[in-house]
Amino acid sequence: MADKHILHMVTPLKHMSPFDVNMALDAGFDAALTYTGVTVDELTGLVQDAIFSRPPKLGVKTGMFFGGKNATLALDMLAKAKKALVPPFGISFFADPNGSFTTAAAMVACVEKTLREKKSLPLKGRKVAVFGATGVVGFSAAVIAGLEGADVTLVGYDGIKRVSDAAAEIKARFELDVRGADGSDDAKKAAILADADVAFCAGRAGVMILSRAQLAAAPRLLVVADVNAVPPPGVEGLEMTANGAELTPNGVLGIGPLAIGNIKYKTEFGLFQKMIAAEKPVRFDFRDAFALARALNG
Repeated sequence: MADKHILHMVTPLKHMSPFDVNMALDAGFDAALTYTGVTVDELTGLVQDAIFSRPPKLGVKTGMFFGGKNATLALDMLAKAKKALVPPFGISFFADPNGSFTTAAAMVACVEKTLREKKSLPLKGRKVAVFGATGVVGFSAAVIAGLEGADVTLVGYDGIKRVSDAAAEIKARFELDVRGADGSDDAKKAAILADADVAFCAGRAGVMILSRAQLAAAPRLLVVADVNAVPPPGVEGLEMTANGAELTPNGVLGIGPLAIGNIKYKTEFGLFQKMIAAEKPVRFDFRDAFALARALNG
């Protein structure tokens, strides 16, 4: 019997995401086993059980996926898992909590392409406002954009405290300087948009964050992207399939959730396939997700 490709799927939550399980199996894993309610401290035992049960040559056919709904916790799990390895034993790792790394990577890649092809501008140096920045997708998109050289502002719908804390965490973990801003009412959101080139909308599903009037009144805004596929859209008037469509008379371009989702799906699927095809163990996080999303998006 051929040696099987086995994926151990770990989450700190009560349930593992069926989305991720389906993706892993459709990408070609022979088996996907789920482990729920897992703490960081439990990872050493899980990793070592996984590596010692197979000879070192089969480490490349063994993988571990980290889910959940917290970007930094998933990265902590990934770091703990790496430390648990005992050479020459090894396995592949992939962190994508709540699909946030691949979703954020797809959003940033779509915005980057639209800026380049329709505005003849790079993402680097653009002022990016992230609405929904304390959520896992917004947080991840802020980090990716910041690492690509964008000037990032985290916008808080409930005041400045939580986004300021998130900015401090990004500084400590990634050595990136981003700032927090209070977006708790329409006037404050308008002031933030007035100084933004790009707006990412990654707020709660079914909540309209930005109105068409707010976009039209933003003098320098170039592109707005929304990952919310549950009506109403996060951006008023933005079609789900929009991919650089003009939203306002002043030329603001919109990217909808299905355009982003298409690249997100291909990115997560593609990283699972890379795990299966690898000749030696690999380790994927948001950086790898963005590199693949960018390549897939041309």
